[in-house]
Amino acid sequence: MTLWRRILVEKRSLIVPLALAIVANAGVYAFVVYPLGVKSAGAATRAARAAANLKAAEADYAAARALLAGTTRADQELQTFYGKVLPADFPSARRLTYTTIPDLAKKAGVRLTERRTDVDEQNTKRTGLSRLSIRVQLQGDYENFRQFLYSLESAPE
Repeated sequence: MTLWRRILVEKRSLIVPLALAIVANAGVYAFVVYPLGVKSAGAATRAARAAANLKAAEADYAAARALLAGTTRADQELQTFYGKVLPADFPSARRLTYTTIPDLAKKAGVRLTERRTDVDEQNTKRTGLSRLSIRVQLQGDYENFRQFLYSLESAPE
């Protein structure tokens, strides 16, 4: 009888329960602990993915709110431009320019020889706006003409 066989025979009462405990432990690990670990790792991955999706959704939401705020501000600025900056009708637009140009020319020492206004209503139906063209002929010195152009471009009207 070999040494190992003799130990197994004499210590069988301790070895058999120990071997059954090892097999049971391996079975519990293989059928309970390992699947739960895999499931837990999958849940952690899903949670990380959900957190990334949440951040992306929050960024999209913030961008959409900024776009909405920008659109609202642009609409308000357009309403201000149409209501307060642009003249309401043709007579008020003509009134703005009718006296302004001759007064500026007189102040700059330039003589106004001809003035003609035309209204182009080609885009009125599409945009609601008409184009007022003013054609003037001026006569004067170069420096006076430069002064007239500067005062015309810097005039608030």
